[in-house]
Amino acid sequence: MSTKAKQLSDLWLKASILGATWAASEIILGSFLHNLRIPFNGNILTAIGLILMISASYIWKDKGLFWRAGLICALMKTMSPSAVIFGPMIAIFMEALLLEVSVRLLGKNLIGFLVGSALAMSWILVQKIVNFILFYGNNIVEVYTQLMKFAERQLKIQFDLVWLPIMILLVLYILFGLIAVVIGMKIGNRLLQNTDVLDKHFTPASSGYQTQGKQAFPYSLVWLWVNFLGLVGMLFLINMTQLYIWIPSTLVVILIWTLRYKRGLKQLSKPKFWIFFLIITMLTAFVITGIQGEKGDWIKGLLIGLQMNFRAAIVIVGFSVLGQELYNPKIRNFFAKTAFKQLPIALELAFESLPTILHNLPDLKSIFKKPIAVIHTLIKQSEQRFIELKNEPKRSVYILSDDLDTGKTTFLQGLIVKLKSENIALEGFYAAKLFTNDTFSGYDLVHISDGETIPFLRLNLDQNQESIGRFKVVDSTLEIGKEWVNIDRIKDKQLVILDEIGRWEMEDKGWAKVLRDILNSTQVPILLVIRERFVQDIIAYFQIENPTIFSPNHIDIEEFISIIK
Repeated sequence: MSTKAKQLSDLWLKASILGATWAASEIILGSFLHNLRIPFNGNILTAIGLILMISASYIWKDKGLFWRAGLICALMKTMSPSAVIFGPMIAIFMEALLLEVSVRLLGKNLIGFLVGSALAMSWILVQKIVNFILFYGNNIVEVYTQLMKFAERQLKIQFDLVWLPIMILLVLYILFGLIAVVIGMKIGNRLLQNTDVLDKHFTPASSGYQTQGKQAFPYSLVWLWVNFLGLVGMLFLINMTQLYIWIPSTLVVILIWTLRYKRGLKQLSKPKFWIFFLIITMLTAFVITGIQGEKGDWIKGLLIGLQMNFRAAIVIVGFSVLGQELYNPKIRNFFAKTAFKQLPIALELAFESLPTILHNLPDLKSIFKKPIAVIHTLIKQSEQRFIELKNEPKRSVYILSDDLDTGKTTFLQGLIVKLKSENIALEGFYAAKLFTNDTFSGYDLVHISDGETIPFLRLNLDQNQESIGRFKVVDSTLEIGKEWVNIDRIKDKQLVILDEIGRWEMEDKGWAKVLRDILNSTQVPILLVIRERFVQDIIAYFQIENPTIFSPNHIDIEEFISIIK
């Protein structure tokens, strides 16, 4: 945990904590509101997210905090047991992004928060409309429009009724946003005053949430593309071909998806889907025959309704299976090499923080009795968590660097002798040159703690052996060297030394894995010997923060040891 925290910037660390807190509220209240079928449950959850972000901005004033926290929370939705995660993920991220854009343009003030919250709440309605069009096609717009016009004639209403329900919903959503801003700013001001408003003791909430790892799934980039092309292709078939083509094709594709992705069938197995199926089919037939006056054409209406529902089925299941494949570790690793390189670490830290946050949440009775006080406490706990992670002791990384054949090994050997004489507990290895009949023939690997020497690199080994430049590698030595510096052997040492870290490790070979394990899983100080031209590349590749770099030509052993101590 602490090692991950040190790899993050302050901004990503705060986003990780805030995103996990937001996700915790989604888990506790989301399940509760959904199970009780509370109206506007999505708006309530969005309001809580807005309150958390607005109140947190009073103590964390970093630009870019909102969208990062939203991204963390959205990605944590991938652990949801629901078969549909795209919708909530997109909604959470867009709500955070819209608030971010608003405060960037208008400032972190009442106007900025009001506009941002109104946009975030409005996005819920926009996304619902887009989803209906995406699921059912443009026919759903025609069905809705005709029904509203039919209602106008029946009720003898003189103004356009089509937009009235949408405008009423929009006003209600914006009111939710206004309430969120008022509460968020109120909590933010209390945080600045450092006013405690909640009892210290709670009854922990029972979330029923478990952070167990997912079962192994055979992710495949090929399947990702096949699924995408299958989804697009089926939408084309449904819109452009006859029913005797698209009905069996849709059933075959859904069957294939169901066999590979068990979760894909969950949404179609819910009564809600089939209720909508029946309602939309009958409404379409009613609109075509009853409202548009095409008498006796019930069959045409039923077929259009079926087409709309088959389209919805293929989109719902298709998005579900795409969402599962997008959790592929290869895709996460790709993002690790981009501008979002801190995102995977922030996400891991958020998942590790989640059980603690859930444990510290009060029970539902306290949440509904003192909602403002609960959110105040959540933000205070988030601030405390940030301080704890930032103040944990940092492990030192030293780099001994110079060009080839400039005395690094000689310096290192002298350093080891001196450190041992001062009873410093060492572990690791270094590469010593080997001469045969006064001719350079390779390197041996020397175990620092006991002096054991084993063959490492040779000029005259079997051609099938792995190479480093002109040398062949003794495979067994790699395994022995990795064992010398495994986590269990070094955890009580005062310094670990790894020699000749370079291009091989940047190809994820050689000592790359053990070096990464030491950096990510321990606090043991480490000394790396790196050729000068590889230093900056190694620092970037392994994300080493603030290393101390030395050259044997510019410092003596005594001075080096005094700095290490």
